Amino acid sequence: MNRKKFITSLSVASVGATVFNPVSFSKSSWLDEPPIIKAPRLKSGDKLAIVAPGSYISEEELQDSIKNLNELGFETTYSEKILLQSGYFAGTDKDRAADLMEKFTDKRVKGIVCARGGYGCARILPMLDYDVIRSNPKVLIGYSDITALLYGIYKKSGLISFHGPVGTSTFNDYSVSNFNRVLMNPERTSSFENSKSGDDENIYGVTSIVKGKGKGRLVGGNLSIMVSLIRTEFEVDYSNKIIFIEEIGEEPYRIDRMLTQMIQTGKFENAAGVMMGIFRKCEVKEDTALTSKSFTLMEVLKDRLSGLKIPVVYGISFGHVKDKLTIPFGALAELDADKQIFTLLEKAVI
Repeated sequence: MNRKKFITSLSVASVGATVFNPVSFSKSSWLDEPPIIKAPRLKSGDKLAIVAPGSYISEEELQDSIKNLNELGFETTYSEKILLQSGYFAGTDKDRAADLMEKFTDKRVKGIVCARGGYGCARILPMLDYDVIRSNPKVLIGYSDITALLYGIYKKSGLISFHGPVGTSTFNDYSVSNFNRVLMNPERTSSFENSKSGDDENIYGVTSIVKGKGKGRLVGGNLSIMVSLIRTEFEVDYSNKIIFIEEIGEEPYRIDRMLTQMIQTGKFENAAGVMMGIFRKCEVKEDTALTSKSFTLMEVLKDRLSGLKIPVVYGISFGHVKDKLTIPFGALAELDADKQIFTLLEKAVI
């Protein structure tokens, strides 16, 4: 992607404006983003639709999702498509895309919760009607493979969606409290602190790799999915963005490879900050031939990211963990690497 000249001229001319104005880009650029729109906030008793836009789910996983959402005070709905199976997918691409679009057009549905991640969301991105989504803004929430949906929907419709629990997640006090703060009872500004419960293994704690503060719109998600979208029509412009990243089950050399691709394609050059969650199960495996010579995860992160001139923090409470923040994809925020917190500077729902 040859963006260097474009981004450089943009940042010189209007770097201050781009932090607060998501549509200050030239209309001739393929990286254009539509105006930001926000969904109505969720209320107790609202009907939430459960969807499976990637991997298939079992009847037990569906029932777990229903139970979790009912206990939060919501009604639930779903279609017969949700238990379809086609190989490792929850039905065909057409089935999954149609099910998601049906939920956006259903006036009774106030929000959409993905039952799980897995794999498959990127395959349905070209099949979604983003004009319809823009005309029917609703909360959509999930993480992991759902990252692809967050990217596509933001890039093509401008709708803020949410990196947070899926239907089968652990809805503990920390996760529920932050879910409510973002989606049900938002304040004009809200600072989010990391969990101190100790329920999630994090051998590095919260680590500031580069100190400082940065402001920008939050974009990101699962690192593998982010890298897979590079040079596609669903990639977002990372200029003046706080990039949030999580991962699971990838050894240090694979994390190194993906971050190197991000670096070599210029994704961090004009970003406002990097906020990493807990990379679960991302240390070298004992039965790997490279064990004796492998760098640790933190050694890789510091090697690849410590040279950036923007704040970089590792260990924020999100990702494949029990204690999970809900992060609005596209909302304006500030990352403080000194205090190791981030603050939403606007309500992410209306």
